[in-house]
Amino acid sequence: MTKSENAADGAPVATLSPVGPRAAFVQMTPGCAQPANVLLTVVFGGQGDDPDTVRVPLEPIVGNGFIEVWYAHGAVTRGTTGSIRYSADDHFLAGAIDVDESRHGGIEGAAAFAYREIAALLEKSNYPHLLRTWNHVDAINVGDGDSERYRGFCSGRVTGLDGRALTQHPAATVIGRRDGERVLQVYWLSGRRSGIALENPRQLPAYQYPRQYGQTSPTFSRAMLVSSDALLISGTASIVGHASLHPGSVAGQVEEILANLETLISRAHSQSPALPANIGRNTLIKAYVRHRDDAPEVERRLRAHLPGDVPVLVLSGDVCRADLLVEFECLHTAG
Repeated sequence: MTKSENAADGAPVATLSPVGPRAAFVQMTPGCAQPANVLLTVVFGGQGDDPDTVRVPLEPIVGNGFIEVWYAHGAVTRGTTGSIRYSADDHFLAGAIDVDESRHGGIEGAAAFAYREIAALLEKSNYPHLLRTWNHVDAINVGDGDSERYRGFCSGRVTGLDGRALTQHPAATVIGRRDGERVLQVYWLSGRRSGIALENPRQLPAYQYPRQYGQTSPTFSRAMLVSSDALLISGTASIVGHASLHPGSVAGQVEEILANLETLISRAHSQSPALPANIGRNTLIKAYVRHRDDAPEVERRLRAHLPGDVPVLVLSGDVCRADLLVEFECLHTAG
């Protein structure tokens, strides 16, 4: 499978990478060397002091001590350009940028700056296709209506990418921190090839959300098929159509999320049979919970869908809508 869903209407043909991203949650102990052949390492909470890692200030509730390791394909080149730190292998580039909101008039200006910087790097690199982004915003639900900080982020992201002709939106996660540091953190994967953006038939595409969700729709795809055997799934919540379901029920929201994930994975499998058709051993799931007391229930329900030895990471963080209690993201591969 190499054609995108919109190729028939004149858009450029999307192509898959010959290899897919590979990642794992690795338990690290003090004094233990980090794994070799690594493109990107992500640490959580107060872990880690390596300048080549991305440090995400979200507390691990389940999986304390795990680091997230994205393995490289071939030799890795590391460097900086402007405010961006990056590493690149034969197929993918991983980048990270931290932006002080106070220098850009708030979250909207910070997001615009971050994504202008990202776009500029992509345009001059050999990895021009934005595949997957992670965004961490302090106090994400603060503000009413269009003044909510998440909505400001969405507007800034669109502004920053406005000069870049995206034929499809990347997969993405946007999660709220609670550390009081008004610093926008973005990290991402881009590739030499474009991948294929997928939508979920149970959900309205986020970029088509009605006006009630803000003056600027969230610009991401539900998933990105990067290679025939690797699917990057965006942050996925208890949303059907465009409405949040099961308010106040973490159990109900988890089951709705799992239904959304199974639908996405089934759709990807129909396009790329190399991918397993269901959640299982080769599904790396990261969960974010608004209330730490909900973590045991989230873990229990995840364990019912995963083999017992598959690691699970649950982080304390705020979801983009105030009525949502939990969100999952995934890397689903053929192993």
